[in-house]
Amino acid sequence: MAVVGATGAVGTVMLEILSNRANVWGEIRLIASPRSAGRKLVVRGQEVEVIALCDEAFDGVDVAMMDVPDEVSAEWAPRAAARGAVVIDKSGTFRMDPDVPLVVPEINPQALRNRPKGIIANANCTTLAMIVAVAPLHREYGLKELVLASYQAVSGAGVAGPETLYDQIAKVAGDRQLGSRTGNVRHAVGEDLGPFPAPLVFNVVPWAGSLKNDGWSSEELKMRNESRKILGLPDLKVSATCVRVPVVTGHSIAVHAVFGSEVDANEARKLLQDAPGVIVVDDPAAGEFPMPIDAVGTDPSWVGRIRRSIDDPRALDFFVTGDNLRKGAALNAAQIAELLATEFTSR
Repeated sequence: MAVVGATGAVGTVMLEILSNRANVWGEIRLIASPRSAGRKLVVRGQEVEVIALCDEAFDGVDVAMMDVPDEVSAEWAPRAAARGAVVIDKSGTFRMDPDVPLVVPEINPQALRNRPKGIIANANCTTLAMIVAVAPLHREYGLKELVLASYQAVSGAGVAGPETLYDQIAKVAGDRQLGSRTGNVRHAVGEDLGPFPAPLVFNVVPWAGSLKNDGWSSEELKMRNESRKILGLPDLKVSATCVRVPVVTGHSIAVHAVFGSEVDANEARKLLQDAPGVIVVDDPAAGEFPMPIDAVGTDPSWVGRIRRSIDDPRALDFFVTGDNLRKGAALNAAQIAELLATEFTSR
């Protein structure tokens, strides 16, 4: 296996996951940009030297997991596939390509068998946290519509995200007047906003991603388009509003799901309790909810606040949170890779 982008935030989590899961790989090769070449990282208890990204780096590689920017993936995923590797790409470059399967192992593992380009796409981290909880409900009730509001952690913006938030916290710490008057938070934070359009400390920003047509953000369109492809529902109605919040790691989603048949909250709760990749935390009377401070560092999507809509017996409302660096990126890719390893060894 090759891990491309091994020195990044998701790459670091990937090495941790590979070190703690079943050892099915003879060699793990670490690849990054030339400026990171020569660094040594620990995987499976051994120091491994990072090598520079080049065509020859993929020689002898069965599976290449790529966590690199879209433009890098657009160039290098096909080049890695041309050297014989099956590429698991975590960027947004190939997700909606009809010749590239978009795979979530708990939902559509069979899709990875049809990969004419030698590339398998990994879904967006916010979609992944949500979709593993929606899928079992869809199988039971027949999903018709999703209305979503995300609460996305700063780590979804890369290494600069948490650094920016921590810097802003340091600037405002101890000033109990901040947030009580217009402009005083902006003044305290200054102009260094990092990858965000506004201060995150003491704030939420109803924006994540880049601007697309008609005022939609790229993150919102990803949730719509990827949900349709993963579930095999090309006409599914999806409306999403993506919000960045001052959380370090752990994306959350408030879900309003409308189905083709009447739903029962207790029955839905039981379906979710039995669903792979899901843990139910749903006891409001005891103050037990799915929250990122608890889900961070864990693999499942945490689900709670499960209740049937008051105004529509076919609709269910619930809240989901999950570690966006684990299931939202590295873990899902590792699960795909393990399915491929089983395929290779059964030949």
